[in-house]
Amino acid sequence: MGNSEIRRLDREIEKTRKKLEAVRRGEWWPLTARERLAMSRALASGARSAHQHRSTTGAENRVDSVGSSVEMRLTAELTALHGERQRLITEAARDKAARKSSRWF
Repeated sequence: MGNSEIRRLDREIEKTRKKLEAVRRGEWWPLTARERLAMSRALASGARSAHQHRSTTGAENRVDSVGSSVEMRLTAELTALHGERQRLITEAARDKAARKSSRWF
């Protein structure tokens, strides 16, 4: 039971790591629908400002803000997955040690 759960978590960790790398490269596929919407709105706002010959600083800041919040979300998810993996490994080791020590009595 423990090994299959650890392998499942390893796959999830790898998927999340790939998502984080993609976000850092500026790709949108790992974004949720709400994050995509916020990014699209910020880009549209920037395009409108540029068309009207105004500063696009606010829109650029919103794009950066959305990007950093996505990175924080994925980093937190990755941290939680690593913690769960460590918990499972510790639990499996504890069970193995308990089985080994119970054989002697």
